[in-house]
Amino acid sequence: MNTTFEPNFAVPPGETLAETLESLGMTQAELAERMGRPLKTINEIVAGKAMITADTALQLEKVLGVPASFWTNRERLYRDTLARRRETGELERQLNWLKTMPVKELIRAGWISAVAEPVGQLRIVLGFFGVAGVEEWRALWESPEAVFRQSAAFAANRGATAAWLRKGELDAQKVNCAPFDESIFMEALQELRRFTSKEPAQFVPVLCKQCAAAGVAVVFVPPLSGVRAYGVTRWLHSTKALVQLSLRGKTDDHLWFTFFHEAGHVLKHGKRAVFVEDGDEKAAARDPREAAADAFACDLLIPATDYERFCANGDFSLAAIRRFATRIGIAPGIVAGRLQHERKLPFSRGNQLKRRFDFGD
Repeated sequence: MNTTFEPNFAVPPGETLAETLESLGMTQAELAERMGRPLKTINEIVAGKAMITADTALQLEKVLGVPASFWTNRERLYRDTLARRRETGELERQLNWLKTMPVKELIRAGWISAVAEPVGQLRIVLGFFGVAGVEEWRALWESPEAVFRQSAAFAANRGATAAWLRKGELDAQKVNCAPFDESIFMEALQELRRFTSKEPAQFVPVLCKQCAAAGVAVVFVPPLSGVRAYGVTRWLHSTKALVQLSLRGKTDDHLWFTFFHEAGHVLKHGKRAVFVEDGDEKAAARDPREAAADAFACDLLIPATDYERFCANGDFSLAAIRRFATRIGIAPGIVAGRLQHERKLPFSRGNQLKRRFDFGD
């Protein structure tokens, strides 16, 4: 728990100036004459109506012997305090929005710090999102132009999904990437296909390093409660793409298919769209870009000709799946997952071929 002291009172530097004049036995009129300034200006400074500018501070230093930095600092603190008091009043009227955010879960995850005072907590949440206020948050995340709101996953729980997306963005900003290169990225995908049979400790560092070398930041972000997304693809800027993975599903077939699906979006679908994958097959069927990304992932993981021959044989036993996966060089769980998805294998069979992952891995 962090606590900070923020004074709710503002002392104008003019009061200090008045006290200084009194201690020196100098009137405001005499000060005005010594500074070559109108008496009205000095009166307004003392009353807190006029600011002490840098030029005025230098004049006060010469006349009163008090450093100019003292006056400019007092003026800055006074104006900062006034601004913060105005902001606090505005934030107090926006506190209800905080109830729509998974604040406790964000604190438990270590994504934000906790403070006891509600307005202070609101400031921290707004800072996490990188916005000045609630209206700015809504303009960024809920306006008709916001690309995220087009996703059913976002509509299901806006606050949690927005926070999850924002954490991915923050993590990706820390990833040092080369400028995006399509050919290098495609080579990396071909190489990474061989790592589907490896453990996370082996494949995660390689995956992140090779993608970064191609201009794609890959980040793994634990899903918050209510987040339905398996993954997301977006461009942070023209030379850096982001692939964010949640481990939703927690099995190797879900993880690898999602990764290669998102990679398909990176390669095929421009730099303005944002794709949030939530496993809604009906929604995906309405968007040909989702179908294209599905096809890209399917064919890269399991070459079409090999898959057709395997299916034509009709032997979907666990031993046959293992042999086929070994022959084409991928994890057997990926083959089992595709057979289940296409209803060639009941969802009750083949699950023992899959490996389960969680963020502890």
